[in-house]
Amino acid sequence: MAKEKDFVKEITPQSEDFSRWYIDTITKADLMDYSPVRGCIVFKPDGYELWEAVQRELDRRFKETGHRNAYFPLFIPESFFEKEKEHIEGFNPELPWVTEVGDEKLEERLAVRPTSETIFGYMYSQWIQSYRDLPVLINQWANVVRWEKRTLPFLRTSEFLWQEGHTAHATAEEAEHETRQMLDVYTDFVENELSIPIIRGQKTPSEKFPGAIATYSIEAIMKDGKAIQAGTSHYLGDNFARSFNIKFLDRDNERKYVYTTSWGMSTRIIGALIMVHGDDRGLQLPPRIAPTQVMIIPIGPAKTRERVLAATDEVFHELKSHNIRVRVDDREDLSPGWKFNEYEMRGIPLRLELGPRDLDANQAVLVRRDTGEKEVVPLSSLTERVHSLLGEIQKSMYDRALAFRTDRSQPAETIEQLHDIVRNKRSFALAGWCGDDICEAKVKEETGATSRNIPFDPPQVMTTCVTCGKQAQYTVWFARAY
Repeated sequence: MAKEKDFVKEITPQSEDFSRWYIDTITKADLMDYSPVRGCIVFKPDGYELWEAVQRELDRRFKETGHRNAYFPLFIPESFFEKEKEHIEGFNPELPWVTEVGDEKLEERLAVRPTSETIFGYMYSQWIQSYRDLPVLINQWANVVRWEKRTLPFLRTSEFLWQEGHTAHATAEEAEHETRQMLDVYTDFVENELSIPIIRGQKTPSEKFPGAIATYSIEAIMKDGKAIQAGTSHYLGDNFARSFNIKFLDRDNERKYVYTTSWGMSTRIIGALIMVHGDDRGLQLPPRIAPTQVMIIPIGPAKTRERVLAATDEVFHELKSHNIRVRVDDREDLSPGWKFNEYEMRGIPLRLELGPRDLDANQAVLVRRDTGEKEVVPLSSLTERVHSLLGEIQKSMYDRALAFRTDRSQPAETIEQLHDIVRNKRSFALAGWCGDDICEAKVKEETGATSRNIPFDPPQVMTTCVTCGKQAQYTVWFARAY
């Protein structure tokens, strides 16, 4: 029994070492394992099921907005990158190249896909001839490779999974609308499915995507006060269209360049989900994204097992028939106490306990992962109560994360204040910026914080630059980031 009680102590407390807590949590929860290749991980079934849930919910939203899925090659000719100089310069330090096959050297180096703007650009130049061909609204689910120097599972790996949307439009206005629309899609998904409150805004020029006119992002705060860029949407103007000669014959019988966008969200969002909601007992998964929403654990002595398992089976099929993602752990060689700890650590939102005394009273016991609260529920109203509790847990997790972000967000008038906020208070700092790249770079140099974005709706407008003291042209969120 002592081992059962000590089980969760194998996870380092967040207050002691947050990074160690994160690694302990994802390994004990069996989400991933390290591969033999530096910076690459293996997604184990529990981890991949989370990504499948992300795919399912995002893909539905993409298709509702008219996008279709396709797949483009992993290898991209070097000459494609040379056509967009700013693009290649932005990715070159992380680009792996294929130079030979067997004993033969390739005539042209091939990049292993870091992102796909160039290959999409080339293909669009072949496909788009007339205004009738527009808009082109394509998304792909793929893997990409960026040879990171510092890696952390899910958050920053040399190979990762993502989706990347690439669209082409007849006018700048349509492309800009697409860019903002997809940011709205990401916002809806992250806040409503993952219960993560985010900050929407535009990246500063130094932080925007290489080759973009404008980059918009959603930013989230982790429990250690650091930021994660949860998703980005880029307005590319006609930059890539000019590089790849993507022209169309318009209604006025003139040949014009298209306007393009790209937008993406990666498996980094799984790391954000863990860091926003996890606690010292392990994972906490919001019900809408949790692969398993309810875990049923039958309890009681061996002589009642047959009766309890029969009732468990009925409850299981009843919940499943109402679209509740439910599982049963009826293993005999593990005690209920061990199972309770196990599924708390794995973050399953709701535990359902069913024993002989419960059956005598026509009831079941429900236990919330987020609060630990227990509730006795009549079997006659069990399905209805499970549904309502899952909704309550979803909202409670969002509200708690929002309260944390509010508590960890402070204004800074000087660079000394900003340093104290991001370093000592482990918070986001809202500060004024004059627009000079030198001032922005000085913040990073002196505090380790980077600009996260220029928020669309700042809680207050900052009037002076945090670095030079001149009049601020922008109000910016700064934070240390993953």
